Amino acid sequence: MAGACALALLAGPWARPAAAQGGATPSATAQGATAQGATAKGGAKPAAAAPAAAPEKQQEQQQRIERLDAELKDSSAVQKRLAAEVAALEGDRAKLNEALLDTAIRVRETEGKLDASEQRLLVLSREADDIKESLEARRAVLAEVLGGLVRLGRRPPPALMVRPDDALESIRSAMMLGAVLPELKAETDLLASELAAQERVRQDTARERDALAELKRSLADERARTAALIEEKKNSLQQGEAALAEEKTRAAALAAEAGNVRELMERMETEISATRKAAQEAAQSEAAQGAGGSAADRLAALQNPGRLSPGVPFEDAKGLLPLPVGGAVLKAFGADDGYGGQEKGMSLGTRIEAQVASPSDGWVVYAGPFRSYGQLLIINAGNGYHILLAGMDKITVELGQFVLSGEPVGIMGRGPQLVSSAGLGTAQPILYVEFRKDGNSIDPTPWWATSESEKVRG
Repeated sequence: MAGACALALLAGPWARPAAAQGGATPSATAQGATAQGATAKGGAKPAAAAPAAAPEKQQEQQQRIERLDAELKDSSAVQKRLAAEVAALEGDRAKLNEALLDTAIRVRETEGKLDASEQRLLVLSREADDIKESLEARRAVLAEVLGGLVRLGRRPPPALMVRPDDALESIRSAMMLGAVLPELKAETDLLASELAAQERVRQDTARERDALAELKRSLADERARTAALIEEKKNSLQQGEAALAEEKTRAAALAAEAGNVRELMERMETEISATRKAAQEAAQSEAAQGAGGSAADRLAALQNPGRLSPGVPFEDAKGLLPLPVGGAVLKAFGADDGYGGQEKGMSLGTRIEAQVASPSDGWVVYAGPFRSYGQLLIINAGNGYHILLAGMDKITVELGQFVLSGEPVGIMGRGPQLVSSAGLGTAQPILYVEFRKDGNSIDPTPWWATSESEKVRG
């Protein structure tokens, strides 16, 4: 390098040595339990004593009339009380669902911010490494630059106006500096720029680490809140624990007997009372639902957190549904499955212990382990549509429960749990998502929201 070699000329007559610096379940579950056993017993009030001279038949008829009147009054009171209780339950359910959905949204947003923060830290780390590597590679040149700057500062070359008798030395100095100073300035500017960049990266990294720590604290708080709300919702379902435990045992037995997912769904919806009831309510919902209307109308129909059936038919929810979890698509529907076939669903790489939400409104018809799927959740969305979610570490909803789009239904683990995920070459948790229509796999892509603002927020 010409400039580096010319720096040696600075050791001229003026030079000195210098040192270089180096769900709620359907309404029958939430409300019916209150109604059961609450029939108006009332008992008849003691009939007024009939005159002794009245015939026995007339006395019995009078007593019967009075008894019916009493029962009707009691029944009316019970109906009013039940109506008030149902209204209160509806309000509580809506508020509970609203709080749960809002918390789920905050968890999802915080998880996204954590991903972005970790990516920024990774970029800053790489930038810091690049700057350090550049400085290390140019250590010798930088030492000469710094040494030259120090020498110039301590003993500047003679000026002709100050020492006119030393014209020859001044001319020589000017010639040397004319060759050296431009490259010396360029090297100095580059050094200053890299040192400034190094300091900026250091400060940005410190700020990003502080922000990351705050996001982790916020996520822990929101997850604790979600868990509490889920537990409260389970308590509000009013299902008999013994009956539910028996249903789960029976469902596990059916899962062990079923040869594939289609058989599992068919048997669950015919042989398990909770899921049979859910399937029946899904069918009733189909008959009650009308045409979807505009996208705005469909979104408006999905904003009521107290709804007990799908806000719109599943077919009309295209372009409105949120992905069940944040993360990158590792394998899309229809991609090569590595065994000569095609993927029947899509696989998403997620954060460790990420929250999983239901993409759509629907009823839980299976929740538990199943063969190579690991923890499998099947949601009946009505009109013959089912949603399968697999690969979770924990499922937080129960058989027969009605869940809303965006409602938390499970939690991912700390690594892949699907047998089929072995070929994806990643150690992160993987969620498998599959849509089915009348038992056949279909492409879920048309249903996903195209932007964050369009996603169903419950």
